[in-house]
This record gives sequence, C-alpha cells and structure tokens, in this order.
Amino acid sequence: MTIQKLTTTDGFIAFDLDEAPSAGVTRSAPKILVDGASLLARSLTYRFATFERQIGGASAGLNATPDVRVAALAAYVAEIEPLVRDGRFVTEAAKGVEAADLASLRAVDPRPAAYWDLEAELTALGVAVAADVAMHGLDGRTVAIEGFDQSAPALAAAIVERGGRVVAVSTGDGSAVDVAGFDPTALAAAWAECGASLVTRLVAEPTKPWVVFGSDVDVLVVGSKPGVVDHKVAGGVRARVIVPSAAVPVTAKALAVLRRADIVVVPDFVSTAGPMFAGWPSPGSGDPRVEAGSAIAAVLADVSGRDAGPLLAACHRAEAFLRTWRTELPFGRPLA
Repeated sequence: MTIQKLTTTDGFIAFDLDEAPSAGVTRSAPKILVDGASLLARSLTYRFATFERQIGGASAGLNATPDVRVAALAAYVAEIEPLVRDGRFVTEAAKGVEAADLASLRAVDPRPAAYWDLEAELTALGVAVAADVAMHGLDGRTVAIEGFDQSAPALAAAIVERGGRVVAVSTGDGSAVDVAGFDPTALAAAWAECGASLVTRLVAEPTKPWVVFGSDVDVLVVGSKPGVVDHKVAGGVRARVIVPSAAVPVTAKALAVLRRADIVVVPDFVSTAGPMFAGWPSPGSGDPRVEAGSAIAAVLADVSGRDAGPLLAACHRAEAFLRTWRTELPFGRPLA
C-alpha cells in the first residue's frame, strides 16, 4: 500500500498495488483516516482479482472543512486529471463528494458511459444475485435492507422479482417494518421524495436505526458504513445470511461470531462487484447486466459450502489470481 500525498490540497490517494492501473472512490470530510481509505482500496483489489482483472484498488481522501471544500475539490480535480487521463487512477464520488464535483474528469475517464448509466442498477443486481445464490433461491424469503440508499430501490425490485419480500428497511433516520412486505414502487417513490427520511413515510412510528440488525428475516443486507456489523451487533443478528451492499461492513471479530452461529457472510467484494462489469467488460461480453449476474453467481457457487466459509474462500480465490501477476500479496485481507 502506497499513500501518495496530494500537493495542491490537504489529502492523499491510497494505492493498494504499486505500478498498477487503479480505481476507487473519492471522499471528503474534515478528517479522512488513511486506515479507512486503505481498507476500501483493499476491498477493490480483491474484487478485481476475484474476476481476473489486473487492476488495483485505490481510495482518495480530501481533508476539507465546509468553508474550503469547493476550493479543495477544484484543486484535487486539477491535480489528478493526468492520472485519470493515463488510466493510473479512475475515481467516482463517495461520502462528502457529489458526482458534479468530479464531472470534469468524465471527459478523460477511459470507462464507457454504461459504467455511469448502470452503476446503481448493477450494484443492486449483484446484491440480489448474491442473496439468491446464498439462500438457494429467494422465493418466499424475507429480507431486511440496512443503510437504504440510492441503489436500494432497484435492489428491492430485484428481490421481489426473485420472489423475495422486503419486510424491513433502515436509514440514519430509523427503521421501518412491514411483515407483509414493502411494495418496491412505493419504496422508490418514498426514496425519491424523502431520501433518508423515507422511513417516516413508510410507517407511522419508525424504530431506532439499529433495530434492523435484529430483524427476524432470512437475509440481512448491510452497507451503511465500513465495520457497521461489529461483534456486538453480530451477537443480535437473527438472519441466516448477511449480504453486503457496500465495502467491508463486517469486522473480523464479527465474522468469528457469525460463523459460530452458522450465519453465512457473503464476501462484499463479490456482492458489490456489479458495476465493474460495465467499467471493465470482458471482450465480447455484450450486456454488462448479463455478465455481472452470471459471473457473480458462478463465483459464489464456487466458494459456497467450503469449510472456511464463502468470505475466506473468496479471499483465497482472489489471492490465487493475484499471485499470477504480482510478486507479493498485499498484507491483510478486506475485513474491517
């Protein structure tokens, strides 16, 4: 892992693999921690390796208070433009950054337009496919979605399309439960109108945000932030399967607790991989939705049922590919 400090503003880029094309997010806050950025980069490295792309993960952090945020982002964009143009580092907006802040980089970004057009849909598709494979079918299964975000309306629709039922959702504003299941169209409308406050529209009295973790469901989708499922939260999980919708939501200690309880944890770097197939499609692959769905299902079928569990088995699979083109493996696996 190489931490490259920015020269024109207070920030850095964490490159997981030296001298390799890299991709990752850009975040901004008064203080972005290097450790957190490094973890996000590592998850992406394992994603690319799982699907045999010779690309490294990266993550940029801008330390900027609100009063200097605009100037800091402008300086950052100007500084990294040559990296983007050369394919050394391609990026998209994450916490504290809007897509419009990085819009000028699109002109030199080598990824096809489908990456941007289908990102939310492909993220949702990957999570839904992962849940479907892990449960051996979603027909009649119940699902809770923690950290309901911009890709969650499409995820809810994909779950219902496969016969599942979304019975609980949460945001930072609270948790909403309906044992009959939420209608995906209603969820999409509530999100479009209210954003994170949609829970107050869905039910009269939302409960606390953390209530969703103890939902009596078959599948718990998690992803509001890295490490959101720690060992304490893990002890209260009642779901049979945990499916990440974002990078590294489960800590190493939590994984141990969940394994002792026979709760399956799907690898985040597989379930969230959908957009990769639009940004870096296989030659002649055609529709990235078809490639993403089949490739994610194939990997999860391969790692499921192994003694190590699917997450560690997927790590072994990714590391086997990394060894084919790297002299050393990155130190540490993608666990919070």
